[in-house]
Order: sequence, then C-alpha cells, then structure tokens
Amino acid sequence: MPHSLVLNLIPESPIPPGFTSGKHLHALFLSLVSSVDAEMGNRFHANQANKSFTLSPLQLFSQRRGQAQPSAAESLRWTYRQPIPSHTPCWWRISLLDDHLFRDLNPLWLNLNPNRPWHLGPADLHITSIQGTPQSTQPWANFCPYQQIYEQASEQERKLTLQFYTPTAFRQGQFDSALPTPDRVFGSLLRRWNHYSGLDFPADILAAVQPSSFDIRTEVAIDPRRQFQHTGAKINPSSQFTGCVGKVTYQVLGQVDALTMKRLNTLADFALYAGVGRKTPMGMGVTRRVPSS
Repeated sequence: MPHSLVLNLIPESPIPPGFTSGKHLHALFLSLVSSVDAEMGNRFHANQANKSFTLSPLQLFSQRRGQAQPSAAESLRWTYRQPIPSHTPCWWRISLLDDHLFRDLNPLWLNLNPNRPWHLGPADLHITSIQGTPQSTQPWANFCPYQQIYEQASEQERKLTLQFYTPTAFRQGQFDSALPTPDRVFGSLLRRWNHYSGLDFPADILAAVQPSSFDIRTEVAIDPRRQFQHTGAKINPSSQFTGCVGKVTYQVLGQVDALTMKRLNTLADFALYAGVGRKTPMGMGVTRRVPSS
C-alpha cells in the first residue's frame, strides 16, 4: 500500500540555504529509518538507485492562504536564498511505495517523540506530528492500497493532466532531458507501478497517449552553497539540476478498450505517490494528477 505522509516540523535553529532539499533531506530520511532499523538504513544508503520512497523539498506553510497546498499554477519551493528562521512551521512530504516499508517503520510513527531533535545539516528540528490522511489544509497526505487505486480508476476519462511541482527530468542515454514526453512520464510511472503493485501492466498501453496541451517551463535547481564555485566562468555543473515544472494534459487517442483506459488512469492517479523521473528520493519530480480544464 503506498503512503503519502506529511511530517510537520519546527526548526530549533535557522536552516541555512542549501539544506532544504537534495542529499540533506535524503540523509534525514535515512536517519529516521536507521532510528528504527539500522540495517534497513544501511541498505538504503548503499542502494542509491532505490526508488521505494520519494521526498519533497522542505516547505513553509502559505501565509497568503493559510494552508500547505499550492494552487495548480504554482510549484513547490526547492531553493531558498535566505535561511529559514528558527521556530518557523515547516512541512515535508515522504511517500512510501513498498507495501512493507510503512509497516517496518511503524515504531517511528507510533512512538514519535516531539522533544527529540533531528539533524538537518547544522540545524536541529523537531517532528511535531505526522499526517497520513487527506485534510482540507493538507491534501498531500494520503494512502490507498494498490488494488483500490486500480479499482477506483476511470475507464472513460481520456484526459490525464499532471502537474510537475518540482524540477522533473528523465535520463536519456548519458544525459538528462527535461521534456516530459508521454513515453518518459508514463514509462516512469509504469515501471514503478509494475515493480511495487503486483498488478503488472503491459508497456504497449502507452502507445495511445499524446500531449494535448501544456504550460511548462524549465527550471534549474541550484545548491546555493555551491553556486559560486566556478570553473572559469561556469557554475560547477554538479551543483545544478535542470528540469521542467508546470502542467501537461495528455490525451488518450484512437480506439482504446476500457481495460487500457483504466490502466492509464491508474498510472495518472499513482503519480501522487510515485513521482516522476530522476532524483525523486532527492526532492525532484514531485508530481500529482490535477483536474483537466
């Protein structure tokens, strides 16, 4: 059963720029895992290709709307130019794809100690609560068994609209591509669905999917601590990640049977948990289905 968990956090001291995403939040997640099962934490650390979980960058609550959910036209934040002040309420989304992972981490959720400090770079922070069900101010929290995701998926909806909230890119040979083509986006979802759900879908279902409208832009995620490390006049390439953010509506074209429609809608719904593309355990590729216009 995939879970989308939201951890509410309070930093004890300012969080410097550059510690709000990427490897630092990845390290914090491994610390959480290791606090319950050190061997599991070591396995995750050793297996950098493990996609059984995804992370969002650290987020602030919206002062303008008083809630955690951005509008459909907005992205989540993945870079901060100024430190996050101490005692600023933050939230952080963790999704778990492996059926057994949530169960194995139960001692963490059940025995949460809000007084225990956790380290995020040089800052200490406290986990005040964990949300696992949808709420009006926090719809990023959710859970649903794989079978239920499939059973609830539409057999008729031909428009599959996805919002890419953090920079999203895909491996193409030796390089990255930021263009969210149907084969890359739904191919990424299909691989993760087949790996974790136990309900395999054939790859040929992707043939009927084509983009019908899009409002996307490229964005570069740069580690602020390293962006001024130059080689000649160029920014150190290892400090940046280029991807797309925005919204794309994909259309299912042609004569397609109800089973294929249901499977494609299932993959679109699954995006909330799986994310899309590269570096999802580092805060990139945060994606979810949104209503089609």
